[in-house]
Amino acid sequence: MALVEAEGLTRRYARRVGVRRVETTVVDGVSFTIQCGETLGLVGESGSGKSTVARMVLGLIEPDEGCVHIDGIPVTPATIQSLRRRMQPVFQDPAAALDPRMRVLDLVTEPLVIHGSSASGNIHRAALRQAATELLRSVGMDESALARYPHEFSGGQKQRINIARALALRPEILVLDEPVSALDVSVAAQVVNLLRTLQREMKLTYLFISHSMPLVRYLATSIAVLEHGRLVETGATEAICNAPSQTYTRRLIDATPTL
Repeated sequence: MALVEAEGLTRRYARRVGVRRVETTVVDGVSFTIQCGETLGLVGESGSGKSTVARMVLGLIEPDEGCVHIDGIPVTPATIQSLRRRMQPVFQDPAAALDPRMRVLDLVTEPLVIHGSSASGNIHRAALRQAATELLRSVGMDESALARYPHEFSGGQKQRINIARALALRPEILVLDEPVSALDVSVAAQVVNLLRTLQREMKLTYLFISHSMPLVRYLATSIAVLEHGRLVETGATEAICNAPSQTYTRRLIDATPTL
């Protein structure tokens, strides 16, 4: 059984045009699976519905049709609380994902405080500090960051903090929604390599969302191509990149400049 199964995901949004209420379908019948320890690269241009798919997988919004299963458990309002520990997001904008009023210690350990590490939910402050130190080290940062605020860090460091926080509950799945698109090229490469290392060491499963085919080719084991909310092509990474069957996929590949 696949760790992540999405079946027929459809999502519509309503808007008013004059006196009429018009529904727009942003995701239309999307299905895919992700095996344990693998990375699915969900790729498409801006507005293709990638982030909406990510939010449905995370249970942040409900599909109008279809369903998501995590290890056979349906993602529903009744089950989402128990599934939170098993899947965590890393969003596109590292600064917007961090509360500027909170120190790094509190940011990184917030999931532990919310979910608790025991039946009572009480965690000793010293244990929280030790956990935060270990999480920061896992993403290449040291203990000196714990007392500082987000504005004191670069974009790449902020994203490392976000990744550390996502790992706090020891999840099995990370949903990475354009996690390096807001970073400089050299910094983005460091973060992508960090993600590869973490996946190998912690046996993580990734849903990696991007508009960059070279980046998806580097990180993903399989690719799903999304065009205007519809899945137009899926397959192994090298097969898709070397011999795409769809014109749209070829356009995505050709859109990346080469030296």
